[in-house]
Amino acid sequence: MSGKDRQKQLAREHYERQIQRRTEREARAKRMTIIGSGVATVVVVGAVIAATVLLGGGDDAPATTGQPTAFDPASGTCGYAAATEGQVKDVGMPPAKVDTSPETMTLKTNLGDIVIKLDPAKTPCTVNSFAHLAGKDYFDGSKCHRLGSDRFPILQCGDPLAKADGEGATDGQGGPGYRFVDENLAGAKYTRGVVAMANSGPDTNGSQFFIVYGDASSLTANPNYTPFGTVTKGLEIVDEVNKAGVIGDGGDGTGAPKKTVEIKDVTISAKG
Repeated sequence: MSGKDRQKQLAREHYERQIQRRTEREARAKRMTIIGSGVATVVVVGAVIAATVLLGGGDDAPATTGQPTAFDPASGTCGYAAATEGQVKDVGMPPAKVDTSPETMTLKTNLGDIVIKLDPAKTPCTVNSFAHLAGKDYFDGSKCHRLGSDRFPILQCGDPLAKADGEGATDGQGGPGYRFVDENLAGAKYTRGVVAMANSGPDTNGSQFFIVYGDASSLTANPNYTPFGTVTKGLEIVDEVNKAGVIGDGGDGTGAPKKTVEIKDVTISAKG
């Protein structure tokens, strides 16, 4: 076999492995989505929770270049890593140097404003990312694509490609083209009003997040989702959306919200 033929064979085998991993990932995500309610074991409940708030996929879901690194207090920087799979548009990387001044994030939606008090002291990389994306108008025109149930009371947003019509098979797969580390997980609680990052495994945060509108204490037993803020105004909007119910229940009580939530604009306000 010539060197050129060998290169072609290796390329073909690499492509076949990619297709196999993608097929396995989609099958796994589907299995997680259709796990029924009424199961009491911690393992299965954890799987259903994952189906509710994860972006989708498993440990091999994001195609990353390098590994993201945690905030370095000495230099005041965060290390973001490229992740092109699911990239919605090229917004570049957030600045490595973190701005700790952001204090409030306002989601201007078609139903009214949702105001979130941020916690840059505990989640500097997360808040820095949101400030970057807001400045790039990344969220403008996006729809919150997943509404939870009484057992998993969350509204998930942040995927600009999501159709949020109950038919979008790729809803929840969009991202900004980079990933960053988990933060603030020690002792994390997911009580009403908490805003946290959705992810597809450790240190795979992108742009998707969820708002807790009820008691999501089941997530607290094994906290995996960076809580970076708390709703101070507009939580009643999420309550109204919850009352309207879901489209396309996947079997776990979650689905696209019947009452559409479209983010018109996201603004970040700094301290004093």
